[in-house]
Amino acid sequence: MTLFDLTGFQRDLLYVIAGLDRPSGQQIKQELEAATGREITHGRLYPNLDTLVNRSYVDKGEIDRRTNYYELSGEGHEALTARQDWEDNYLPFESSASSAA
Repeated sequence: MTLFDLTGFQRDLLYVIAGLDRPSGQQIKQELEAATGREITHGRLYPNLDTLVNRSYVDKGEIDRRTNYYELSGEGHEALTARQDWEDNYLPFESSASSAA
């Protein structure tokens, strides 16, 4: 299975999870809402997080009885790395910071 089997929203979830330290679902939701300017419902968020857990891209743990955390698994990290390598083949642009130097 590859990240090509996921929706764009699920890939966005992976990137957010990778960039945060064991975020709760609420933290992930807030991060994505801030980035997109769109409201994300619990009915969209949690089923997609469960899909990522079921596909072994994300590990899920308990912070307390009501709150879970999410963490990128080894498989998830490898999949994101492979995805970035694939994207780099099609976006071989230098960053503006390196071209300004």
